[in-house]
Amino acid sequence: MKAIAKYFINGILTALPIILVFYVLVKVFDFLDSILGDTLKNYMKNDYIPGIGILATIVLLIILGWLSSQYISGRFISLLDSALERIPLVKTLYSVIKDTFQSLLGEKRSFSTVVLVEMPENGLKSIGFITTDNPEVLSEAFMGHVAVYIPQTFQIAGFTFLVPRANITVLDIKPEDAMKFILSGGVASK
Repeated sequence: MKAIAKYFINGILTALPIILVFYVLVKVFDFLDSILGDTLKNYMKNDYIPGIGILATIVLLIILGWLSSQYISGRFISLLDSALERIPLVKTLYSVIKDTFQSLLGEKRSFSTVVLVEMPENGLKSIGFITTDNPEVLSEAFMGHVAVYIPQTFQIAGFTFLVPRANITVLDIKPEDAMKFILSGGVASK
């Protein structure tokens, strides 16, 4: 009986990660395909091919990226950007989303410097990512500090701490490896 229970647990440990990965991939595919795919389905009827919505979205984003780098259309996009940054409530949401995507995908990438944060009062240490070197723009009280984002285990949420520079050590670790280690609670390593 113990052997059957052991094989059952091994089966779960083998199948569940595979099933979850495919489930997430299918959900992401469906979401991305639906962005323009739902509109295209109305026009294509029976000729619709799954994935064409993703392809159309990629083509549209490439065209939008090209337009934003052109003089006239770039000016129009800048005017739209400025307008969104002036509307109450919208400006807060827009700037958070814009800054987050800029930090993840833009030229000025955050989350690229992995640090070890030391808490001398209790001897604890945590791994995080420097998101900005100059939080003193908020207040001069933060002079000599850096903003460190510390993700929570098993979640996408986390905390941003303003940590004295003396309490951090830059680690020579790939950000992806550090994130995998943190999000798995230390279970997944390289």
